Amino acid sequence: MTLAELVGQLCMIGFEGTEVTPDLRAWMQEFRPGGIILFSRNLIDPAQIAHLTNDLQALAGDIPLLIGIDQEGGRVSRLPSGFTIFPPASTVAHSGSTELAYQAAAITAKELRAVGINMNMAPVLDIHTNPSNPIIGDRAFGTEPEQVCLMGAATLAGLHDHRVLACGKHFPGHGDTSTDSHVELPVVHATRERLESVELKPFRYAIAHGLQAMMTAHVHYPALDPTNPATLSSIILTDMLRRQMGFSGVILSDDLEMGAIVNHSAVGEAAVRSLQAGVDMLLVCKTRGLATDAIKAVCSAVESHVLDRCRLETSLARIASVKQQFVSPYHPIDILSIPDTVGISAHHHVLVQIQDQFRTLT
Repeated sequence: MTLAELVGQLCMIGFEGTEVTPDLRAWMQEFRPGGIILFSRNLIDPAQIAHLTNDLQALAGDIPLLIGIDQEGGRVSRLPSGFTIFPPASTVAHSGSTELAYQAAAITAKELRAVGINMNMAPVLDIHTNPSNPIIGDRAFGTEPEQVCLMGAATLAGLHDHRVLACGKHFPGHGDTSTDSHVELPVVHATRERLESVELKPFRYAIAHGLQAMMTAHVHYPALDPTNPATLSSIILTDMLRRQMGFSGVILSDDLEMGAIVNHSAVGEAAVRSLQAGVDMLLVCKTRGLATDAIKAVCSAVESHVLDRCRLETSLARIASVKQQFVSPYHPIDILSIPDTVGISAHHHVLVQIQDQFRTLT
């Protein structure tokens, strides 16, 4: 692998459009990204999604892609009509049933796999402790650690049991913020003791129950690191998450194009600093030019010995491990089989159960 290809494998990128255009094809052939993240702008209907994922995987060669999506349910749902779309995590949790949480995740996983998507950026493991939080709210399973632990683990199991890689987010917790990291850098002033007893509990619980991918928060926690937000903090990602909490899976940055990052540094600089801190996979979710900047900045950092190539190969090995479990071997999606899985009445029945339970208990 060339250095540019090695660095490309550590990137998950987004793009505009609903098909593989000639310029996207050329870019992927040059840089060989390890993952793709899909948004509503890329998706029309189940058949189109399957065609798209087949085309993307055909470009990946002998190292298949992680193809991810934010399909939490509720307002963070990227899938178009035709799929079974579950309500937000808070509604699922209010059903009072971890079995229903498991079933919702299992159905989501089955329908994602049916169109070639093998990774879901869920469960949200944040605890909604700040009522004025502008970004988490009903995306969280609740306001208490125990409820988030149990529902998060059930969701994780439902995804993993049906071969979709779960990604817990946003480590070490976005629930107590009063600003949106898409726009600016939030600061959480909680003490270390408070973070240990509340925010970190669902992440520890999920790790103990097999979580293999974790997304960072673009949030500053002065009690943990006086200088850097979590995405750029070796204290938080390497010392705490890796060494103290024993997480051995893949650490993904949140999108490096978000305001919390780009208001303070260029994407290329942030990419280098993220990898130095302990991130394995860099998300650049929209602008291909910025993805190129990130790859070139990391290549330059390796060539100038600011970053050790062995450090990147360690991350590549972690990514290869989850791909072996959730992606390999890749088989093209059979378009004709999609109606047997996507949006079927049995799946809708579980959705109705959750809605009925919620109405009964609230």
